[in-house]
Amino acid sequence: MTEELTPLATAKPRQQGGPNQLLIDLGPVIIYVIAFNVLQRIEATKENAVYIATGIFMAATIAAIAWCKIKQGRIPPVLIITGFIVTAFGGLTILLHDPTFIQIKPTFTYLFYVVAVLGSLAVKQNVWKLLFGHAFNLPDKIWTILALRWSAFFLFQAVLNEVIRNTQTFEFWLNSRPFVVFPLTILFAVINTPIVLKHHRETAEAPAETPRSA
Repeated sequence: MTEELTPLATAKPRQQGGPNQLLIDLGPVIIYVIAFNVLQRIEATKENAVYIATGIFMAATIAAIAWCKIKQGRIPPVLIITGFIVTAFGGLTILLHDPTFIQIKPTFTYLFYVVAVLGSLAVKQNVWKLLFGHAFNLPDKIWTILALRWSAFFLFQAVLNEVIRNTQTFEFWLNSRPFVVFPLTILFAVINTPIVLKHHRETAEAPAETPRSA
C-alpha cells in the first residue's frame, strides 16, 4: 500500500493469500527505502535521490494495484484510497521539488482514516465492518470496539509521523517506515487478534432436511 498495512491482516479466518497481501502492503515502501538508499550513495543521483525514489514509489504502488486487479479480480478499497494519496502527494513532491509533501502523506492518510472511522460511527454505519465484514462474523459491539481502537491507533501514528518528520532527517524518517511504523502496526494487530478470534463465528450452515417417513 503502500505506506499503511492492511489492518487485521494478521488475523483473517476467511482470508486467502495472506502472505501475498502482506507483500502488496509492504512491497512499495520497501522498494522506496531501498531505491532511496542506493540512489543516495551514487554521486550522479545523490542530489535528486528523494525525487527519483518517490517516482519509483509511485510506480510500485500503481503496479501493486494492477497486480491485485489481475490476480484477485478486485482492488481492496483501502489500497485504492492509499494509491490515490500516494500519487497525489508523490506528484506534488516531484513537481514542486519539495520532499515535505511525501513526508506528510502518512499523516494525511492516518487522519483521513480517523475521520472516516469516527464519522461512520456517528451516522451508525461502521466503516470498519463494511471493509472487513467479508472476513469476520462479529457482533456489532465488537466491530465498534475495533473501530475505536484502530482510530486511536491511527491518530497515534499520525502524531508519531509528525514528531519524526520534524525532528529527524529525511533519511531517518524514510528508514523508520519499515523498521518502526510497520512493526508497531503488526504488533497492534496481534494485540487485537484475541478479541477477534474470540467473537468470530463461522456462518452457520443450513441444517439438512430430515427425510420424511414413507
